[in-house]
Amino acid sequence: MSSMDIEVIKNEIDSAIQNINSALALEAFKVKYLGRKGIIAQLTGLIPTLSLDKRVTYGQQVNNLKNKLLSIIDEKQKKLNIPTLQPNGQTKAIDIDLPGVAQDLGRLHPITQVMDEICTIFVRMGFSVVEGPEIETEYNNFTGLNIPLEHPSRDVFDTFYLKLGVRSQEPGVKASQLPTPNSKLLLRSHTSPVQIRVMKSRKPPLAVVVPGRVYRPDATDASHSFMFHQVEGFMVDKDIKFSDLKGVLEILAKNIFGQDIKMRFRPHFFPFTEPSAEVDISCIICKGKGCSVCGRKGWLEILGSGMIHPNVFKNVGYDPKKYTGFAFGMGVERIAMLKYGIDDIRLFFENDLRFLKQF
Repeated sequence: MSSMDIEVIKNEIDSAIQNINSALALEAFKVKYLGRKGIIAQLTGLIPTLSLDKRVTYGQQVNNLKNKLLSIIDEKQKKLNIPTLQPNGQTKAIDIDLPGVAQDLGRLHPITQVMDEICTIFVRMGFSVVEGPEIETEYNNFTGLNIPLEHPSRDVFDTFYLKLGVRSQEPGVKASQLPTPNSKLLLRSHTSPVQIRVMKSRKPPLAVVVPGRVYRPDATDASHSFMFHQVEGFMVDKDIKFSDLKGVLEILAKNIFGQDIKMRFRPHFFPFTEPSAEVDISCIICKGKGCSVCGRKGWLEILGSGMIHPNVFKNVGYDPKKYTGFAFGMGVERIAMLKYGIDDIRLFFENDLRFLKQF
């Protein structure tokens, strides 16, 4: 075939395409010109028989003809609104059962969920939520809370102390709140320093709950972490009694662990409360009968509490003869582990989606 033959084929294509009005006719047209034994294949097969000086020109003409055919067929297919055809002439079905591509929704971390649940319970009882800085002064973390210098928690082995550098005043922070040259900074070891901050800036009555991260240089194992979360709470007013503390904590425990649990208070010692008590609930696994979770005792410790020490009131400028109050603090990881039956605190921080998607 010569270049003259290619021109004849182009004219045939232009004429034939005008008479195509169906999917089957278009498919027959494609087979005739672009099929395995079609005209384009025949033209391509002639290239090796030509002399070297004619192959390039002839090959370009055949390639241009093929591109023209593809363009004409595509145009015609769109004009007739014809779906893609299978080799047997049948239309390709669309599988509407195939799953779509969806963006997974994020969710709150289990620790955040439990912390929000605890705070919501207290907000319903009239408490307000207050947060404080994670970098604290030694006074707020220890001295103001009646924790003496010789207390082991003030040792460098039990607290993350920081080197005091130059600190610019941050937005919303008063100059009086910045550390003095002689003060020490540390990563707070509990959320109790917020008691000092709130009581210094507000007058009773107070009902405050404080969620947040705290830090202690503990070796990491199944029940300890150098960083964990606490929820601190306190109430101050005239004539606040220990019975008020018991009533508030009973509402908390039953809302989190169920209405059928029992609760008990055990005498304990905390420098910032007097009297002080540890609070236990009946084991939610064995219902108080004794199992491996509760150490065969039937009870699970959930938090510490007590009546605010008079020395704490003196340190913030309250008259301990006029005001009384209670305080309590709990580890959020501890509550979450009991609530969901989790036996290793490290699971909360490993970011394993198989674990996190359960909550």
